Amino acid sequence: MTAIKLRNLIVVCGDQLDHDSVALDGFDPARDAILMTEAAEEATYIWQSKRRIALFFAAMRHFRDAQRKVERTVLYNALDDEKAPGSLASGLKTTIAQYDPEQVIMVQPGDWRVRETLEDAAGKTGVPFSMLEDGHFFTTIHDFMGFADGRKRFIMEDFYRMMRKQTGLLMDDGQPAGGAWNYDKDNRKAFGKNGPGLIAPRAHYQPDPVTLDVLRLVEKRFADSPGTLENFGEPVTREDALHALDDFVANRLRDFGMHQDAMWDGSSTLNHSRISAALNLKLIGPREACDAAIAAYEEGAAPLNAVEGFVRQILGWREWVRGLYWTRMPDYADLNALGADRSIPDFFWTGNTDMACLRDMITRLLRTGYAHHIERLMGMGLYLMMIGTRPYDTHDWHMGLYLDAIDWVSLPNMLGMSQHADGGIVGTKPYCASGAYIDRMSNYCNGCRFDPKQSTGERACPFTTLYWDFLARHEERFSDNRRMALQVNNLRRKDVHELKIIRARAEKLRNI
Repeated sequence: MTAIKLRNLIVVCGDQLDHDSVALDGFDPARDAILMTEAAEEATYIWQSKRRIALFFAAMRHFRDAQRKVERTVLYNALDDEKAPGSLASGLKTTIAQYDPEQVIMVQPGDWRVRETLEDAAGKTGVPFSMLEDGHFFTTIHDFMGFADGRKRFIMEDFYRMMRKQTGLLMDDGQPAGGAWNYDKDNRKAFGKNGPGLIAPRAHYQPDPVTLDVLRLVEKRFADSPGTLENFGEPVTREDALHALDDFVANRLRDFGMHQDAMWDGSSTLNHSRISAALNLKLIGPREACDAAIAAYEEGAAPLNAVEGFVRQILGWREWVRGLYWTRMPDYADLNALGADRSIPDFFWTGNTDMACLRDMITRLLRTGYAHHIERLMGMGLYLMMIGTRPYDTHDWHMGLYLDAIDWVSLPNMLGMSQHADGGIVGTKPYCASGAYIDRMSNYCNGCRFDPKQSTGERACPFTTLYWDFLARHEERFSDNRRMALQVNNLRRKDVHELKIIRARAEKLRNI
């Protein structure tokens, strides 16, 4: 039986918690309603950590409460409701049947699968379904298509410079601030033997009653999921997310630049912002983040190389991978240029390994839901690529454990940049390196039983062994890649007998 006739039913997913969403423009409390669903299917379609599930549900409930405070009707399906729908699709169909809206509205979700599911569900009801362009981003998908169409050189740097010009961010009279577009060459330094020194700790947000209810629910309902809810202190409201941004700008942005690629045992945040989860849930906007960093530069509180590096991650890379995702899907998800066919190693869910670097990275990831970009790319991702893990499996693993992983950002980063499974769309070369890279950029090797200089023998570093094997397996593919020329030439200088021993050991490592 119909409870009330609605004009607009506005669907809000867990990664769409934007208080200024275009879907809410012209909202009429008397005729419109927001629909939000904590769907068991979304928490279980891949194996996810407790922390990730809790973050989404806690942020959703706080968004619900904030909308109700401004007198907007929110139809909320909580996971612990007696008649909770099992999926987003069933929640939508049930609500349409009950409230008979004139139309269903939503902004484009961050997952191709979700978009297809909800479009199909609404279509079966016969109710008009409007999918709006997401105003959270600097660009639209149409804009990106215009950039990409007919372009011979399809690289992020060109897109980034175009975005700088269009937005005026870090521009002086039509020229890049400081005279250069990119200060990445200044941002690759290791900490040195004395380590990072004293760094202001990341702000911790004490769970309120709403969040505590979610933590209890997740602990009970998903007891067998990986990770832990101990010391949960993530920003789950817009106010806390804005404070987290301010905390980074005030306390860590100044030193973010030069050491952004460095790693250190036991250190999760270092000088990184850790606002990516809040950004991807849309609790804060990308322009807010860029403006805050640029203001610090203009006030002399942060150097240009740090601010430009931060802005490039958001204005350049984040917008770039989103455009790539929506213009290449659904075929992009099936790419596997290197023919990788191995499963994710079991220790990637536990951290139980003798490799000091991966043990620390994975253990911290399970505890916090976070690792910075080099740990993802040149640590965990590098190992998975070199053993030949199925690309989409690496994406599922990434989606399951990282708090900031949404399909549109995870898939190009993992399948493309990390695993080189797209054959060079995201990166013109695979990011492959031996244990020497980890030794140079961290202190992990100091206390590890493996030696990054050795590729054979009991003390051989698995990264080093796998590096040479990876090059050998794909020598023909990369022989014409000028960015791989030095590495391929070094491979060809290897003694044939030594390379045979390396490859035999690598095969054992790949089967662990």
